[in-house]
Amino acid sequence: MAFLVVYITEAHPSDIWQMQSNIKDQVVFANPKNQEERAYIAGACVRKLGIKIPSVLDEFGNGTERAYTGWPDRLYLIDANGRIAYKSKPGPFGFEPDHLSAALARTVGTQKASN
Repeated sequence: MAFLVVYITEAHPSDIWQMQSNIKDQVVFANPKNQEERAYIAGACVRKLGIKIPSVLDEFGNGTERAYTGWPDRLYLIDANGRIAYKSKPGPFGFEPDHLSAALARTVGTQKASN
């Protein structure tokens, strides 16, 4: 079992739509122009926000974001067969940890039963 953060399109770039919480957290960046800029911004956000979960970077064409409709952020649970076992509403206001917890318990229980 693995938990990952996937860094997708910057949700609040300073040259498009800036939020006060980004200013407070000192994660103010313009929309990246290429993959290298995106990687730099993602790394800075992970460090400044203290994210401890392993993080990966969506490619510059946003394939992961488009496939999973991840913008601005979502929680997903992917089962051992690669199927979506849980998809949250858009976050952070749509996150319901109890629903994710229940889906995780069901998924882990199902996986243990099939082994």
